[in-house]
Amino acid sequence: MAETTCPKCGMPEDLCVCDSITREDQKITVKVDSRRYNKEMTVIKGLSEESNISDLASTLKSKLACGGTSKNGEIQLQGDHRHRIVNILVKEGFDRSNIEVK
Repeated sequence: MAETTCPKCGMPEDLCVCDSITREDQKITVKVDSRRYNKEMTVIKGLSEESNISDLASTLKSKLACGGTSKNGEIQLQGDHRHRIVNILVKEGFDRSNIEVK
């Protein structure tokens, strides 16, 4: 049984920390935009493609009980979730000091 190694760091897959390091180093911006018919949309920018944006969007939508999408390297959630989003992102492994809420 051969162990697979991470192509980035060379560590065995079960010891690889590349994903957690990538999450901690990202500069994330959370802001609210007004969309069609004055509907509010929470937009999360600054996520790298390596952090699997679609899975994170799915997690956020279920925890916030809202609709949304992930496209063009950002996550868009229906409604204003600025007051709750930071705690959820921290629980998902992102560094609180790198999250800016506007």
